[in-house]
Amino acid sequence: MCPVLLSNGNKLESGDIGADRHYVIWEDPFLKPCYLFAVVAGDLGSIKDSYRTKGGRNVHLEIYTESENVDKLDWAMESLKASMKWDETTYDLEYDLDMFNIVAVNDFNMGAMENKGLNIFNTAYVLAKPETATDNDYENIEGVVGHEYFHNWTGNRVTCRDWFQLTLKEGLTVFRDQQFSSFMGSDAVNRIENVRGLRARQFPEDSSPLAHPIRPEQYQVMDNFYTSTVYQKGAEVIRMYHTLLGDKGFKKGMKLYFERHDGKAVTCDDFRFAMADANKVDLDQFERWYLQAGTPTLEAFGKYDEAEKTYSLTLRQLTKPTPNQSEKLPFHIPVAVGLLRKSDGVEIMPTKVLELKESEQTFLFEGVEGEPVPSILRNFSAPVKLRFEYSDEDLAFLMKYDTDSFNCWEAGQQLAQRMILGLTDLAQKGEPLPEISPIFLDSFEATLMQGNMDKSLQAYALSLPVASAMAEEMDVIDPDALSSAIKHVKLSINAALKQKLLNRYTALAPSGPYVKSSDEVGRRRLRNIILGYLHVSKDSDAIELCYDQYVSADNMTDKMAAISCLVNIESSKTDLALKSFYEFGKDDPLVLNKWFSIQALSDLPNVLEKVKTLTEHPDFTLKNPNRLRSLIGAFTGNMTKFHAKDGSGYEFVGKVVIETDKINAQVASRLAGCFRQWKRFDESRQSMMKEQLLRIKNAEGVSRDTLEVVTRCLG
Repeated sequence: MCPVLLSNGNKLESGDIGADRHYVIWEDPFLKPCYLFAVVAGDLGSIKDSYRTKGGRNVHLEIYTESENVDKLDWAMESLKASMKWDETTYDLEYDLDMFNIVAVNDFNMGAMENKGLNIFNTAYVLAKPETATDNDYENIEGVVGHEYFHNWTGNRVTCRDWFQLTLKEGLTVFRDQQFSSFMGSDAVNRIENVRGLRARQFPEDSSPLAHPIRPEQYQVMDNFYTSTVYQKGAEVIRMYHTLLGDKGFKKGMKLYFERHDGKAVTCDDFRFAMADANKVDLDQFERWYLQAGTPTLEAFGKYDEAEKTYSLTLRQLTKPTPNQSEKLPFHIPVAVGLLRKSDGVEIMPTKVLELKESEQTFLFEGVEGEPVPSILRNFSAPVKLRFEYSDEDLAFLMKYDTDSFNCWEAGQQLAQRMILGLTDLAQKGEPLPEISPIFLDSFEATLMQGNMDKSLQAYALSLPVASAMAEEMDVIDPDALSSAIKHVKLSINAALKQKLLNRYTALAPSGPYVKSSDEVGRRRLRNIILGYLHVSKDSDAIELCYDQYVSADNMTDKMAAISCLVNIESSKTDLALKSFYEFGKDDPLVLNKWFSIQALSDLPNVLEKVKTLTEHPDFTLKNPNRLRSLIGAFTGNMTKFHAKDGSGYEFVGKVVIETDKINAQVASRLAGCFRQWKRFDESRQSMMKEQLLRIKNAEGVSRDTLEVVTRCLG
């Protein structure tokens, strides 16, 4: 029985036709490409609401899912209404139909799909209540609901001429959902989260055999180009328009884009032309961001002339060769720069956007009163790798005084990364690891003890750089040495600041029941980061602290933080927590996915055997994309276990890729991408990863999706 029948557009008519059958007639008055057509038939529950547009029309809103999950739909509805309001206020874009429906299903390869008036969602990006969803889940739902709604104009009303233009709709819409998330929360925190993700996922893609421009030049299976490069780097390219033109200029360009192309299928060039024409600027060279793959390196050199009171800043760009692109032309790079006086930390030049168009250019600043420390690439104004010879003291100075929140955080990240990579070098040589940098430790302590700082920002400031991003800085990636260095730093922080960490953790205890607010999200985030440092001692006190939080928590955020620490410690309390978590979540697929993931990400020695055992668990199946990603996908992100010296992690994942390919080629091809950086490792690991790539390539009946990925990986 299918009591619910949905499709695109507005509902015109419905009725019974006898013999337990019924019909519904839908009409979409707007032109759309065929990939946006959708039909849903099923027995679903729903919640309903309405939204009154800027123009005075009432839009019926309804979100559908399985009846047992209807109590988890409220946040998605709130996010939808907030998205509609934001798009009207920010870009003067009003919803155009009388109805907007969302359907959430458990078995879905992607995150969501923007079918006109009938968005289809993975339940992971719709269902939420405090007991089952973390604060990050809530943020992701808000962002993805916004993203798919924003596609109504950037993707649906104005769509792509062909699939090569995919970033036209995806890069632009990711940028718009980032703007929306910043508006709903903290601009600085959102920017940090975006860049952490870019460095962890897209930068490695750009340095691998799978590197491609945001507008690919060729493909065999288009599904393989729904990538971090097309989405996240594509969004950074759109952000650079915004940085170059300013908010007012960017909105002028958007207005002209819609005036010219509403109801049409267009290209990335059409968007660029609209931005250029609306602002009467030359953006011809900017096209290279669409044509060239790779992450540029931005080298910077500064010199202060005390007599002339001038500061010169020389910028140099270099992009390494990528597949089929051995030579690179200079990009058009916006570089946001500020100057702070070294003697007292006063900002003597606010943010100025420099436009680097040549391989090397020098910019001169006049009237500079006192030697400055430059704050370069403010708010991460371009997706590049910055190289500037800051001393440790300079970085500590920027952490303390920089008025740009992103660069204040970035200075701390660079200070930590420099120290960790230095320790990694020593670990590779088999030398004992020394005490950690006192400058780093003092800066960490100062950040920890700040009482008037945004707590989410404080949490990120206390977080070490993402391991995969640091690995990008190594000539040859050594996961064991890098992991040893990271553990050494965490243990050193614990040993030096244990009581202060504990005092801060205690002071951040909840004062009442769970509340969904920015302040409370920040408090939980900061407290759980501190718990991460406290648990590394793995002693009885650490076990009790984590277990007490797990037992007493009234929300999934705090439960997940506690059990994610416990799984790194062999103890009876860990076993109790895992059993309890399973019993709580066994009837909720999204909670059960968390149970699988936390075990796959443990740093205990027997993780691979545990993961293999879990593949035999009655609740595990390769047929559900979310379940497969929760266990196998998570395991590939466990750096030391997946990259085990004996190759056992590679062999296991290679086998799973082949098995999955027979069931779901799209998911299998994505999983195969975990081998993409094989050439960045030592010869032994290279050989073992290559063996698995060849094994997958030569598997009987391998799909076109997976064959394309492994062939490109092999080069």
